Amino acid sequence: MAPDSKRPLPKGEQFFTPGATGLRKAVEQRSAVPMTYLFTQVPRWVAPAILVILLLTGFAVSNWLGGLAALVVLAFVGWLAYLSWPSLGAGGRLLRVAVLIFLALVVATRFGAF
Repeated sequence: MAPDSKRPLPKGEQFFTPGATGLRKAVEQRSAVPMTYLFTQVPRWVAPAILVILLLTGFAVSNWLGGLAALVVLAFVGWLAYLSWPSLGAGGRLLRVAVLIFLALVVATRFGAF
């Protein structure tokens, strides 16, 4: 990607949750730089490709290395779920909780909890 061909930020009213305080405000502020970099400077295919590779590694490798790979995916998905939570309806929240539980079980299995 050429240096002058940056992707624009997504359209929306605000990047931060209106009226956020405490932990949510701190997480959103600290996440602003990595989110902006990830979604404007890195080619679109990089993040999904890395996550798919890590997830497949988590599924295929049945020891602690697979657990570590799946743990990275769990952390990234959890971070995105936390940031998007206020704007979601009940169905979106339920889906994110289900995905996080599934990934947590994969991690736990790879670390020998079951």
